[in-house]
Amino acid sequence: MIIRKSNRELDLMRTPNKIVAETHEFLAEKIAPGITTKELDRLAEEFIRDYDAEPAFKGYQGFPATVCVAVNEQVVHGIPGQRCLESGDIIGLDLGAVKHGYYGDAARTLAVGDISKQAQELMQVTKDALELGIEQAVEGNKLSDISHAVQTHAEAADFSVVRRFVGHGIGTEMHESPQIPNYGPPGRGPTLKAGMTLAIEPMVNVGGYKVETLDDGWTVVTKDRELSSHFEHTIAITESGPEILTLI
Repeated sequence: MIIRKSNRELDLMRTPNKIVAETHEFLAEKIAPGITTKELDRLAEEFIRDYDAEPAFKGYQGFPATVCVAVNEQVVHGIPGQRCLESGDIIGLDLGAVKHGYYGDAARTLAVGDISKQAQELMQVTKDALELGIEQAVEGNKLSDISHAVQTHAEAADFSVVRRFVGHGIGTEMHESPQIPNYGPPGRGPTLKAGMTLAIEPMVNVGGYKVETLDDGWTVVTKDRELSSHFEHTIAITESGPEILTLI
């Protein structure tokens, strides 16, 4: 069942989502060659707790950290550690916060120093695919209209979209119905209605769409070890169009 939120609930959701957005802005300023992913995770946890919020990911299904990191060929769910970022890397940061019983969730992929033109294009295409998907999140559309917009844009650039992981509803739980694939034909699935809150999150690869999980049981990488990029916003469907909650 898709849970539609009241205006009061949407007000409550704006707080953790704004915290998530501000955490991302804070971390973006810290990205530089030499910083470790563990240090980024420490900074993120402190920042979120300074807002009297809780890191949504830490302990979730046993995940040991505040931020899911993904460097280069990593797609999602990487565990922060002693890895030092190097110029030319790209790093995905996926993080959430919970406050007043409601969740916020967003992801960004960032450049470390000077990156290749291919990496720049991949990141831009993924970000644009997210924006195009959000544009379809309007009353009366079908859920798969979002999916189709993401896939069409990514594949037009000769990239591929990850199929194993999907976006999701969000609210008093991190993952609510519905699941939101980043691929598929338009015009299918539930009809979108005001009050629905969705985390839309394209994951786009340079190579093929297949992925695999490493031996740590968490870190997901592209099967062909080509670059991957991840962008995500939490949005609310309103009578006047989609509202992006994870913006400052």
